[in-house]
Formats: sequence, structure tokens, C-alpha cells
Amino acid sequence: MGFIDFLEDSGLTASHQENNLAGPSYSASQADVSCFKALKERPSAAKYPSAARWWKHIASYEAEFATLPGDASKPYTVYGPEVVAATLNPANAPAAAKEEEDDDVDLFGSDDDEEEDAEVVHIREERLAAYKEKKAAKPKVAAKSVVIMDVKPWDDETDMKALEESVRSIEKDGLVWGASKLVPVGYGVRKLQISLVVEDEKISLDELQEEIAGFEDYVQSSDIATMQKL
Repeated sequence: MGFIDFLEDSGLTASHQENNLAGPSYSASQADVSCFKALKERPSAAKYPSAARWWKHIASYEAEFATLPGDASKPYTVYGPEVVAATLNPANAPAAAKEEEDDDVDLFGSDDDEEEDAEVVHIREERLAAYKEKKAAKPKVAAKSVVIMDVKPWDDETDMKALEESVRSIEKDGLVWGASKLVPVGYGVRKLQISLVVEDEKISLDELQEEIAGFEDYVQSSDIATMQKL
């Protein structure tokens, strides 16, 4: 960054003459952000081509200002080469010339500048689109649930080992069977209580219970005892 008191025309002129402003390969930093924000409007491309080129380059990073390297707390006045300080002496410029500059026609609304504005917006939109595409490409974490299911037999003579084997024989993408135990219900009857983990988008518990009910030689019914999101 090469501005010295660039809020005055003399500073912009000095920066341009010393060729201290950014080219296309320039890497922006917080110094640029500080200077960019200090400028009330973009430098005239006709009067200060280097400054205008720098402004357009930094404007394309506007969506990424917070991520640029450097110290964001410093004011713009701390940046710039000492070699241009002499150009800030008002004695170097006749008063008449300064008045003439004050009366100059506003060039910031020219057609050329409007085209440059459109280019800056286009670059910014491309970078935002690339960021969104990169973010969308990241793999999403699948939503999962931990379920405890009660599977009830017909009576105390039901083969509970065969019942559990039948239940566990169901294999699906997004379904993982866990630990199980037999829980007394009464009158010698025990139910199978089994845990499972399911991916919510892939497994329907209603459909899973319908499949379990299909083992009608062993299964009377099934219930969801508990369900908790991972």
C-alpha cells in the first residue's frame, strides 16, 4: 500500500507517481482495507490511474475483508512510503492550480467508471459463488437416532433365540443393530428389547416394524420404547 495522506489530491498524486499501488497480482491485506475504507469515493481513473486500479482490485475482496492478513486496528495514516512526504508541501502547488482542481468536473460518474463498477461486482459475485459451491460440496453429517425397540412374542413357548435372529437378519443401509436383552413381561413371557442406530433419511421405523411383524411365527407386535437423536 503506498498512500500518504491520500484524502488529499497531493497524496494520491504522489502515490501514483511513485508507482506504489497494486497491480493484478497484488495480495491484499488489512492495510489495504484500512486505506480503502478511508477513501470517501473511488479515485478518478482519468487523474489517478494507479490509485483507481488499486481501488478496483481491493473492492473485489470486499466480501473477504475480515479474513485478509494483517492488523485491522491500525488507521490508514500509518501506511505509505516516506519518499512521497515532500509532495505534501502545499508550497509546491500554486493556489490557482488548487482552485482549478476544486472546480474540476466530477469524473466518478463517467461511463468508463460505471463499466469498472460492473467489473468489480462481477468479480465479487464470482468469488461468492465459488465460496458457496465449495461450502455446498462439503459432506453433510447424516442425522442419526438411537432407538430401543421392544419386540413381543406370542407366548412363553416362543423360541426367543429364533425371534432375535429373525430381527437381526434385517439388513439395510443406514441401520445398525446393537445390544439386546430379554425382559420379563409376566406369566413366564419375556420380550426382546433391542437397541439400534438408524440414519433418519434412510430408515423408516414404521417400515422396519412392518418387516419385523412379518416374522409372524415369533412376533406378536413391536413398540418403540425410546428414541433419541445423536
